[in-house]
Amino acid sequence: MAQRVLIFDTTLRDGEQSPGCSMNVREKRRMAAKLVDLGVDIIEAGFPVASDGDFESVRIIARDTRRVSVAALARACPADIGRAAAALEEAEHPRIHTFIATSDNHLKYKLRKTRAQVLNEAVEAVRLARRYVDDVEFSAEDATRTDIDFLLEVTRATVAAGASTVNIPDTVGYCTPDEFGETITRLVADVGDAAAISVHCHNDLGLAVANSLAAVQAGARQVECTVNGIGERAGNCALEEIVMVLQVRRDRLAHSTRINTPQLYPASQLLSSLIAFGPQPNKAIVGRNAFAHEAGIHQDGVLKERTTYEIIDPASVGVPESRLVLGKHSGRHALRARCEGLGFTLTPAQIDAVYRQFIALADRKKGVTDDEIAAMASASRLEAAS
Repeated sequence: MAQRVLIFDTTLRDGEQSPGCSMNVREKRRMAAKLVDLGVDIIEAGFPVASDGDFESVRIIARDTRRVSVAALARACPADIGRAAAALEEAEHPRIHTFIATSDNHLKYKLRKTRAQVLNEAVEAVRLARRYVDDVEFSAEDATRTDIDFLLEVTRATVAAGASTVNIPDTVGYCTPDEFGETITRLVADVGDAAAISVHCHNDLGLAVANSLAAVQAGARQVECTVNGIGERAGNCALEEIVMVLQVRRDRLAHSTRINTPQLYPASQLLSSLIAFGPQPNKAIVGRNAFAHEAGIHQDGVLKERTTYEIIDPASVGVPESRLVLGKHSGRHALRARCEGLGFTLTPAQIDAVYRQFIALADRKKGVTDDEIAAMASASRLEAAS
């Protein structure tokens, strides 16, 4: 039996904090509706104390959203927690997500507090949040650079105070998967069934998805992630990637999510239309080239049997179809298929003639258009008829 992993989407909070990703209330509302369609378990709608706009976004999303939990972020202080609670008043399933840094680096340089002070503030924040809502999540910011014994102490104390989820952020993307897995194993064993262990991984070393996966294998049962992997600096664990790893590799991973995967690409496209940029072309799952093939050997294989070079059916993630991109690396099989798609049925000799012209043109350009291919095919047919 596959064990369920909760998907905590923070596109509207951590994701929105990155340059070029700011969204207004209307845009956040549209994205939240798509996240509901996608099937996420928790939507982190914003940081209510940050601005009136963020407060209003959380309030409206909390009011409108019935099927999933809505979370609001709050620092471990009464003003933040009160503001978060006010924004969540109309939520059917409200969650207050409170946090404080726990690493010695942050204590010394940012907070200028002792471990004892931080521990006390974490506990008091959870207790206060529980007065407003039943569902409280606590995050130990910079957890992966925190002394493990202190991290265990904070985790035990916040769970005892009423936190039902404890989140372990790799705030600066510092961990390696084996290291992170060891940390999560210790925390899961220590907490047991008293609370769920969550992870929130950043991508500074390109390991956010790998670290999140290692955490799931070690017993974490919530992954915090964003559509297209947007977020602070190099971004967060990409929702579409962690979800599809768990789906495609069911033979190795006994875990599941409730994500409606055909909505992955539409969610990516919507987000791209709301912010200043989309995913890079070679982005896994949702990038423009994720299901595009130019090399002739690959095109020949895909035309004969899709699974030769595609481990995911494009339709399963909402991508309309694979694309055969015709360029200098393409072969005759793909060219013939494109000509037929354009309405030209050519003889082998005609295909050879068109192919020679096509390769000569492709060597001079980044790509060859359908209009150019149609012109070559038409010319070859006319020449054969004359």
